[in-house]
Amino acid sequence: MKTTNRFLPLPALLALAALSVLWGYNWVMMKLALSYSDPFDFAVLRTLLGAACLWAILLWQRRPLRPTRFADTLFLGLTQTSAYFLLSIWALVEGGAGKTAVLVFVMPFWVLLMAWPILGERVQGSQWVAVVLAFLGLVLILEPWGLASSRLSKTLAALAGVAWAVSSVHAKRMQRKGELDVLSVTFWQMLYGLAPIIVVALLVPSRPVQWTGPFVIALLYNGLLSTAAGGLLWLYILQHLPAGAAGMSSLAIPVIAILTSWIHLGEVPSIAELTGMVLVAVALGLLSLRAMLLQRRAMSPASEL
Repeated sequence: MKTTNRFLPLPALLALAALSVLWGYNWVMMKLALSYSDPFDFAVLRTLLGAACLWAILLWQRRPLRPTRFADTLFLGLTQTSAYFLLSIWALVEGGAGKTAVLVFVMPFWVLLMAWPILGERVQGSQWVAVVLAFLGLVLILEPWGLASSRLSKTLAALAGVAWAVSSVHAKRMQRKGELDVLSVTFWQMLYGLAPIIVVALLVPSRPVQWTGPFVIALLYNGLLSTAAGGLLWLYILQHLPAGAAGMSSLAIPVIAILTSWIHLGEVPSIAELTGMVLVAVALGLLSLRAMLLQRRAMSPASEL
């Protein structure tokens, strides 16, 4: 009989807490950066900086730089980098940071629905409750019965979450085809995804970037902390924590985004929006709790005999 440590390692939990803060507060930093730069120019700059950091890490670790699985990695770049970055940054221009973060991080809900027909992972039991709660939360946040000025922002943010979900499901399909060098794939998909962002930035008229101190700080935060350090923390978390525990970060991040945008940007959600956010948070919490319970069951003594 083999023994398994059932306690979650403290370093991984600290990494999870740090990542939640980094990615949660990043929505405020992006909103502040847009005061000094047009959205698509900023998307180019943050992606370039993030890709440069990953390239430096690959060189430092003496990892091979040659790209592999071009078609799969290209599709990943078009969805995870091009579509997600463009839609989320555009949503931030049109609306608030907190609401944008909540709608984007409904991503696990979309993954759950897409994984059924594509990966054969059926929706079961409490997952249906989460689906219903998330749907009701989306309706309350989007407020289709009114003529809210931020409806475009909400739609763009929801579409950004869908793009992220598509990329996540595709990444799972890539993993099923064979082992991946995650760091290399992340670098190349970001590089491939950068090209459409540059095209959009060139086609859309924009004002010159104001290279002020606050903008440089926001850009460095996005490129170095959110993209490079955040990516490394996420890889570390996935290696040392169960999937359910890691998934809890997607619940903490929009909560931090809402609180920090409320404090720093004065973005106060309406009653309907706040209720919708709570329903979405409960739905994501149910999904994460179910995943953690399944993980604990798999690690039970009966499974170790």
